[in-house]
Amino acid sequence: MERAALFGNGRESQMAAGDVGELLVPYMPTIRVPKTGDRVYKTECAFSYDSPASEGGLYVCMNTFLGFGREHVERHYRKTGQCVYMHLKRHVKEKVTGASGGALPKRRNTKLFLDLESNGDLNNDEYEYEDEAKLVIFPDHYEIPLPNIEELPALVTIACDAVLSSKSPYRKQDPDSWEEELQVSKHANTLVQMDNGVRIPPSGWKCAKCDLRENLWLNLTDGSILCGKWFFYGNGGNGHALEHYKEMGYPLAVKLGTITPDGADVYSFDEEEAVLDPHIAKHLAHFGIDMLQMHVTENGLRDNDIKPRISEWEVIQESGVKLKPMYGPGYTGMKNLGNSCYVNTVMQAIFSIPEFQRAYVGSLPRIFDYSPLDPTQDFNTQMAKLGHGLLSGQYSKPPTKSELIEQVMKEEHKPQHNGISPRMFKAFVSKGHPEFSSNRQQDAQEFFLHLINLIERNRIGSENPSDVFRFLVEERTQCCQSRKVRYTERVDYLMQLPVAMEAATNKDELIAYELKRREAEAARRPPPELVRARIPFSACLQAFTEPENVQDFWSSALQAKSAGVKTSRFASFPEYLVVQIKKFTFGLDWIPKKLDVSIDMPDLLDISYLRATGLQPGEEELPDISPPIVIPDDPKGGMMNHFMEPPDIDESSVMQLAEMGFPLEACRKAVYYTGNMGPEVAFNWIIAHMEEPDFAEPLAIPGYGGEAFPGAGGPGVAGLDNQPPEEMVAIIASMGFQRNVALQALRATNNNLEHALDWIISHPEPEEEIETVSETMNTENHVNANILAESDPEGPRIKDGSGRYELFGFVSHMGTSTMSGHYVCHLKKEGRWVIYNDLKVCASERPPRELGYIYFYRRIPS
Repeated sequence: MERAALFGNGRESQMAAGDVGELLVPYMPTIRVPKTGDRVYKTECAFSYDSPASEGGLYVCMNTFLGFGREHVERHYRKTGQCVYMHLKRHVKEKVTGASGGALPKRRNTKLFLDLESNGDLNNDEYEYEDEAKLVIFPDHYEIPLPNIEELPALVTIACDAVLSSKSPYRKQDPDSWEEELQVSKHANTLVQMDNGVRIPPSGWKCAKCDLRENLWLNLTDGSILCGKWFFYGNGGNGHALEHYKEMGYPLAVKLGTITPDGADVYSFDEEEAVLDPHIAKHLAHFGIDMLQMHVTENGLRDNDIKPRISEWEVIQESGVKLKPMYGPGYTGMKNLGNSCYVNTVMQAIFSIPEFQRAYVGSLPRIFDYSPLDPTQDFNTQMAKLGHGLLSGQYSKPPTKSELIEQVMKEEHKPQHNGISPRMFKAFVSKGHPEFSSNRQQDAQEFFLHLINLIERNRIGSENPSDVFRFLVEERTQCCQSRKVRYTERVDYLMQLPVAMEAATNKDELIAYELKRREAEAARRPPPELVRARIPFSACLQAFTEPENVQDFWSSALQAKSAGVKTSRFASFPEYLVVQIKKFTFGLDWIPKKLDVSIDMPDLLDISYLRATGLQPGEEELPDISPPIVIPDDPKGGMMNHFMEPPDIDESSVMQLAEMGFPLEACRKAVYYTGNMGPEVAFNWIIAHMEEPDFAEPLAIPGYGGEAFPGAGGPGVAGLDNQPPEEMVAIIASMGFQRNVALQALRATNNNLEHALDWIISHPEPEEEIETVSETMNTENHVNANILAESDPEGPRIKDGSGRYELFGFVSHMGTSTMSGHYVCHLKKEGRWVIYNDLKVCASERPPRELGYIYFYRRIPS
């Protein structure tokens, strides 16, 4: 049957009840009722951003509960042989107005049984929805309308009801999970707000019924400010907000101190849970709170209290300037899922790079065809899906001429289904990460490195697109007493540039501002207009090149601790240079804060003079001797002997890294060599050392006679008694890997089969030692391993070249720390700058280069 016929008209069955039952009999064994733990994807296609609101609707497999758009459902049918799908379609239409101008009563059942995301402008009184569901049987495309209780077998009816009533697949099932997916409150669209003249001041809040000044909640109906109870976000209180609800029945309240341009914490007393309010900006404006201008903290200070008129929120988002919307391929916005702007900005920058476009979008048919049976759990599939969504132009279409005319006439715009929601992508890439899997704001730089790690572990074929960021750093360490040196190299993916505050060119203005600020604070007056430190880029670059002291340096020349200094240079220059401005630091009270500075970042950058030179004539190398490990309570400072207790290693950090897929032994070394400073520091060590040949070898500590760390094999496992079980070796060998590779992988991962497969994929050997993976490999193998074509080249993968670059993008942060605020991305495309602010994509008029956080440079061809 031709595709047009298949999806054009369809054939709706006109059968008696018995005929429908007989029609479904052959497929009954394949129809499942969702059970606890099953994820039902009824709102989004696994391969695209099609949804029930799309033109072709969405097909949900009644066996796997995966959703597929019209273009992708046939692939799943061919691959699995599953024939029965539920087709879901949401119809949107304008309401018919009566003679009096009001909307006519609805004449048919418009119950919404699909919990779809919808834009705020769809929640008005101009439109109405109708959701439609039917069963479709492939390949003949028989259609059975739902509900159809009389004709359908009981099992099918139960299965259909369970699919339609299922919760979001992104709602976490684990009760101990960090955060749960928030749902839109049922009161959000119909909330009544009193016109009582209440205006909320920017500071000085206090509970109306007691003296508490923290954990305060603003009731969105009458504007009363009352305290919460102890279980509201873990803070103390007397429960007056809840008492007020029980007395008055006003359901929604927002927590003061959480309001930012990105959203706010909203609680529904009626629904007894934290909720989303898509109209929160309007509801707050009713009480005089402008979300765009307000960045509230617990003590009531706002960003525009501190930075009037020149707020970085306004400058970075180019507020006050009419920006022209951009449409088409490469100009697709991304929905903010609640503090997910750090993901949006990084991915917009990543997919503006041709190497990533080729690797994922250019290879899209192959990636999709070889995807595992559950493509929602495959990194490369989700990367290709996201890249296609951003670059195809399919989800960024300009309004038609008639729509533009109507917008002008009505001074409002019709619903636009532009932009994509990266919910499936974020759910997968953040899985198992305690920070990224939460709904809290995160550091875009940390997410960038996390993404690089995932790309490294999920390579497609011989080329790794992240290699364009990869470069070698030469570190020169010198003993200040003996003057001897040691040169080492490590791999890195970004250049971290310190902020040279001492080089500010407006020091006098800064001093005067600080004096005025303190005077205003003492007199409880509004602060003066902010003076932002202006730092020359050359000073930051100079600070990068300066020697830094090495803490607890042990000189192998002196066989003792000594003063040491370290300098860093580029042993190679990457094709794309990522520069992070180290704006985030800690105050004296250890509270994270951001340096509010302006740096004159250049459009053209030449760092050729920072190329490493290696050992110079006249320099003498430090001896290659490891420092001894001294027993702390040994008065003689004797050497550690073979029978000593092993050093402490933070096993929780080890397991956190191992769950990310790294070899267990490498994780132990990372935690040990970074001094138990936590998984993030150890992760950076892994990234820097993963190319070393002994990366996955057991930890060897001087003083143990060169033997591996006794605990390396895990609790109760002796080093020589780590022979992998034969059944595990046989399973890996059946997938096409050689026996010696299976043994090595299982030993490196403490006989964990899943981690061993990941280890093999991330540690391919030369082709003469390991055969390439067969394309007939089980499609359920992890991370698209069946299309891993070639092995890693020997040595570090670098793309060295000139050190001259031009700026093509930057990510900016607004707010006081990485734990709050908002991210925006500016990219240079087709000769002009474009601002990407979540769903809004517009031509930039004044790109704020001087306020960026992460900068992206591309090499200028020689």
